[in-house]
Amino acid sequence: MAFISCMDSENGLVDPAAAKEIGLDLTERYAQGDPYPHIMIDDFLPESIARMFLAEFDRLPRDNEDSSVLFDRPTERLKQQFNPDHMGPAARYAFYSFNSLPFIRILENITGIEGLIPDPYFRGGGFHEISTGGHLSIHADFNRHYYLPLERRINLLIYLNDDWQPEFGGQLELWANDMSRCVQAITPVFNRAVIFNTTSHSNHGNPQPVAHPEGRSRKSIALYYYTATWDETKRKHTTQFRARPNTEDRVDWSVKAKELLADLTPPLLRRSLSRSKT
Repeated sequence: MAFISCMDSENGLVDPAAAKEIGLDLTERYAQGDPYPHIMIDDFLPESIARMFLAEFDRLPRDNEDSSVLFDRPTERLKQQFNPDHMGPAARYAFYSFNSLPFIRILENITGIEGLIPDPYFRGGGFHEISTGGHLSIHADFNRHYYLPLERRINLLIYLNDDWQPEFGGQLELWANDMSRCVQAITPVFNRAVIFNTTSHSNHGNPQPVAHPEGRSRKSIALYYYTATWDETKRKHTTQFRARPNTEDRVDWSVKAKELLADLTPPLLRRSLSRSKT
């Protein structure tokens, strides 16, 4: 049985009454996650919904700049992301259900974080696909919503890879705060979900290049949730890439330069520029 057993297997809607209880037994396990609060849940979605998402990948317009973004640089190699608003009706409907109150209640039950707010823009979220040879370096995510004064709190990743083995690469790695070691390496198998706190030190990524013997890409769903806890005492930052010890990982110096410029900008001017972007 799927973990989200109260999700309709045809339209993706979540039953509000049943959702109130799902995940309450996982709160302590989530809080004790190492190296930071997280949890892995297999058979997360109803099988038919997960299969529908996987089939949707074959219909995605990969050359449409309005619906997708391709990243191909040292820290993000051969990674493409697709906005749900440009998908087929069934996939769009299910994504909108991920932003519904019943689904959010389940995430609040698991994480113990109240007042979670979904992202109607799906900024950085949606479908993610990494092709053969691609990877995503270890990083901590951006901490403030791009458009709204909201603090990013949790990530939900759902994997869509049939019969995926560790030797195919692409494992989700969770690293220690000081980047001294990889604490967890999670194989991105079909219908496996990983939920984790997002902070300036929740270092994660899939640095091992995708190497499926049949050339299959690594496919996943990414969803981000926020709370209305942002204030001007907090330092806004974009994605922070980290270098693993004894590797050729690179620091993104263009990001460091922008952050230095932000630090040197007077607070009054910085707030004015921030308001102009929201």
